[in-house]
Amino acid sequence: MTVEQAPQERIETQEPWRDRRRYLWPLGTVMPALPIAAYGLVHLTGLSLFWWIGPIILFVILPALDMLIGRTDDNPPDSERARLEADKYYRWITYLFLPIQYVSLVFSCWVWATQSLGFVSNLGLALTMGVVSGIAINTAHELGHKREENERWLSKIALATSAYGHFYVEHNRGHHVRVATPEDPASSRLGENFWLSFLPRSVWGSLTSSWHLEAKKFARHGNSPWTWRNDILQAWAMTIVLFGALIVAFGWAVLPWLVVQAVVGFSLLEVVNYLEHYGLKRGKRDDGRYERVDPRHSWNADHTVSNLLLYQLQRHSDHHANPIRRYQTLRHFEESPQLPSGYGTMIVIAIFPPLWRAIMDPKVRAHYDGDLTLANVLPRKRARYGVAETA
Repeated sequence: MTVEQAPQERIETQEPWRDRRRYLWPLGTVMPALPIAAYGLVHLTGLSLFWWIGPIILFVILPALDMLIGRTDDNPPDSERARLEADKYYRWITYLFLPIQYVSLVFSCWVWATQSLGFVSNLGLALTMGVVSGIAINTAHELGHKREENERWLSKIALATSAYGHFYVEHNRGHHVRVATPEDPASSRLGENFWLSFLPRSVWGSLTSSWHLEAKKFARHGNSPWTWRNDILQAWAMTIVLFGALIVAFGWAVLPWLVVQAVVGFSLLEVVNYLEHYGLKRGKRDDGRYERVDPRHSWNADHTVSNLLLYQLQRHSDHHANPIRRYQTLRHFEESPQLPSGYGTMIVIAIFPPLWRAIMDPKVRAHYDGDLTLANVLPRKRARYGVAETA
C-alpha cells in the first residue's frame, strides 16, 4: 500500500516595504545650489545663457523629465507610516536645503556687486535666485506644519529670502481652514485670470488675512499684536535684518536684485496656489458650514521628478486632509482630480490664461459631471459658465 505524501507547503515570506526613492530625495537639495552652478557653467563654457539656469530647469527641463519618466502612484502602507516619519534621514534632507539656500543668496550678492555681467545676465541670476526662493517657500511649507518648534523656526528662516514671512501664519491658520471656498484668497476660481485677478487678490488677501489672524490671537488675551511674539513681525524682521546685512556687506547695488528675486519667489508660490485648487469648491452642510476637506478638493499630480524636487507637494489632497504628515508618507488618492502634467508644466500653462482655460475648464466641468453650480466660479463669470447669480 502506498501512502501519498502531501505536497510540501510553501513558506512565503513577505519582504518589508521599502521606499524605492529613498536615495533620490536628496535631489531636492540640488535646486538651492543653482546660482553657484550657473557661475560654474558660465565660466566653464563661456555661455552667459547659464545665468538663466533656474527658469530653464523649472520651465523646460523639469516638464520634459516629467513627460519622459512619468508618474509614480504607489503609496506607503499605513503600517509603515510611524517608521518612515521617525526616520530622521528624511527631515535632514529638508534641513539641508536652508544652508545651501543662504549660501546661494550671499554668493549671488557677491556676483551682483563684483562682477560686471550686464543687465541681462544680472536679471538671469536674479530669476535663478528667485526660483531658489520660491522652492524655499515649499520647504518652509513642509517644515511649518510640523509640531517641532525648531522646524517652525526653520520655516520662518526659509521664508526670509522671499520677504513672505506672513505665509507662515496665513497658510497654516487661514488657507487650511478656508481652502476650496470663495472666502479663501489662495483658492482660485473657475474663469479667474492669474495675472489680472488671482495674483493681486491672493497677495493682498493673504497679507491682510494673516495680520487679522495674528491680531485676533493676541486680542483673545487682551494683548496688542505689536509685540516680538507676533509670528509675522518675527518673520518680517528676519527679512529686514537679512537684506540689511547684505546691503552693508555688498552695497546698495544688490538691493534691486534682492527685490526681484523676492518677487519672483513669492510669485512662484502664488502660481502654484492658483493651480492647486482651481475651480474646486467644498459643499455646505445642512447647518451652513462647509464640509470637511477631502481628496476631491485639490488638484494632484503624481509625476515622479517634480515630486522628488518639491517634497511631494503635488500630493496635495493628502496634505490638506492630514497637514502634519511628512512628505515621505503622503499618498495618492484615485478620487483626487488629476492635473495633466507636473507643476513645472502647469506653471507655464497658467501664465498664459487662454491656454490654461482651454485645458483646465473642461477638467473642472468633467470633475463635477457638467454641473458647474458645484464649482467655485468667479462671480462676474457665472453667466459665461451658465451658473445662476444665486448659485
